[in-house]
Amino acid sequence: MSQHKVIFTPSGIRATAEHGQSVYDVALASGVDILSICGGKGLCRRCQIELEPGDHAKFDMKVEADHLSPWTDSEEKAAKRGDLKPGRRLACRAQVLGDVVIEVPSDARHQVSSISKDSTGFETALDPAIKLFMVKLPVPQMDDNPSDTEALIAALRLFGVETQIEHRPLTKLQPILAANERELIAVVRDDTHIIDVWPPAPFDAYGAAIDIGSTSLALYLYDLTNGALVHQASAMNPQIRYGEDLMSRVSYVMMNKGGEEKLTAEIQGQVGRMLEEARAKLDLGPNQILEVVLVGNPIMHHLFLGLNPVELGQAPFTLAVKDWFEAPAHLFNLGISETARIAFLPLVGGHVGADTTGAYLTQIDTMAGRSVLLVDIGTNAEIVLSHGGQVAACSSPTGPAFEGAEISAGVRATPGAIERVRIDRETFQPSFKVIGSDEWLSDADPDIADKRVVGICGSGIFEVMVELASAGLVNGSGLFQPQVAPHRFVAEGQSWKFLLLDRPDNPLWVKQTDVRAVQLAKAALSAGVQLLVDQLGCAGFDEVLLAGAFGTHLDSQYVADIGIIPMAAAGQIRSIGNAAGMGAAMALYNRAEKARIIEAVKHIVKVETATEPKFQDYFVAAMRFPTAPSQESDAANGRGRRSGQRTRTR
Repeated sequence: MSQHKVIFTPSGIRATAEHGQSVYDVALASGVDILSICGGKGLCRRCQIELEPGDHAKFDMKVEADHLSPWTDSEEKAAKRGDLKPGRRLACRAQVLGDVVIEVPSDARHQVSSISKDSTGFETALDPAIKLFMVKLPVPQMDDNPSDTEALIAALRLFGVETQIEHRPLTKLQPILAANERELIAVVRDDTHIIDVWPPAPFDAYGAAIDIGSTSLALYLYDLTNGALVHQASAMNPQIRYGEDLMSRVSYVMMNKGGEEKLTAEIQGQVGRMLEEARAKLDLGPNQILEVVLVGNPIMHHLFLGLNPVELGQAPFTLAVKDWFEAPAHLFNLGISETARIAFLPLVGGHVGADTTGAYLTQIDTMAGRSVLLVDIGTNAEIVLSHGGQVAACSSPTGPAFEGAEISAGVRATPGAIERVRIDRETFQPSFKVIGSDEWLSDADPDIADKRVVGICGSGIFEVMVELASAGLVNGSGLFQPQVAPHRFVAEGQSWKFLLLDRPDNPLWVKQTDVRAVQLAKAALSAGVQLLVDQLGCAGFDEVLLAGAFGTHLDSQYVADIGIIPMAAAGQIRSIGNAAGMGAAMALYNRAEKARIIEAVKHIVKVETATEPKFQDYFVAAMRFPTAPSQESDAANGRGRRSGQRTRTR
């Protein structure tokens, strides 16, 4: 039997086909990525390809249209229904009759790696818990007396899965078979349970990865059939009205009967609304979102699950559950399929949650065998350190100062919020950038009254504190030094406030209480890091990873200068974006990643800052502000006095 050359693009994989062998079989044997949920039986119409006829000098080949077999009835039928795009063939029906160059379009390939959002990405193979199998069941005969369930299970056994059927698909099974010439799509979870059956239409299954933060929520929706990210969205956490920080919400529950039920309804309702908006935008059926993997800090974890978080507000901070947890989604009022499932990544301990384990999952390989610090800065700073083959974690109560709360002019990161600050060392004139504009502004600008400036967000708070210290306007104890620039200070009671923006209608001040709030937050984080350093005997870091939305927008030099992370130099600090959400996505995307984090968490040493005697000593020592930041090339950082330059003096 003659053989033919087959070139697959865009992968460039070269293969040899026997005369009459299907393109699908050649692709499968050669490791070419191509979609199919029917096992090459011509049912699912997903293994679409394009023949590239003509002279291919690169491959020393000439390809003719008749190098593939003629169209089949199933391809004609698929084209008439609009399931097969013009110019395409089905790989499982097209046979190789000569040398061919075959294009596998992007919508017929698995998406191996995910998005990269806010400098965070992941790469892993697609192997979700939910899989679709398209099958055609034999016509029953009188003398066989089989059941349709038996026939379905037998058909799925050919795909290497041993299943049993649940009640919902059982009620739908025979009507779908009768209406579709005994073809259907079986929806299988964990290779063991048939959770639904669908008509043989081009439907896909979807899954959501959701990061439930104390301030905001992030949702990522994936097509579990091909791995594509199809939707992402964020929203404020509606629980904020009951307290900016987590302990305030625990206090609300303690002081208000039924308070936990109210907070649970708020967070479940917001997640449900986000899922419904995604479903409506993508025009998905009510049963297509089938898997939801969540991460969040321990209090968000408990409240979403309907668990009272009061025990987490007092020693010994006992969790109701810390292992991987999953349950039917219909128990949580999310408005998705009754067969859908929700799952939470495991927690490390009382205040080190699933958001931390999610972030750690994305960085396991980066941290392995190295001295790496992973920090997610929020109302609680959750910290993980790897060193000497060990991993330890803790949580430090930084409070909401870095997110704008507890700061007199603090705001969320919204358009018009100050995110970059510079103070001239000679005139002490502040200049700043706001979110939504690349222009440097100051109250020396004649048109400043027309500019939208609403307050200072987290990264701006960070920078203004370092700038005040670097300019000598704040001393090492955190006290204002009004004699240095009396024209920018005004007395307020027994203390002072610094004029950041002079506007007749709405001036912006930095107050002494603001400096204190940042001091307390930075000291708490620094002390937590120092405890982990002690625990593992770490003398220095190879790398410092900042996770979360706040960390994404920080200038590494300012992080180093303020001393929030002891022993960290600017060149060691890197932002990795919403790693918590990406960790949830990895566990959704690949069952091996789920198993990996479940096992890894068992080996993380939990350090409890609340009971560590040295915490207070480290906390007090870290209260001091830097007064002589390290010198660095201004030119290398592109900082000019009006374009962002900090002229440092010792």
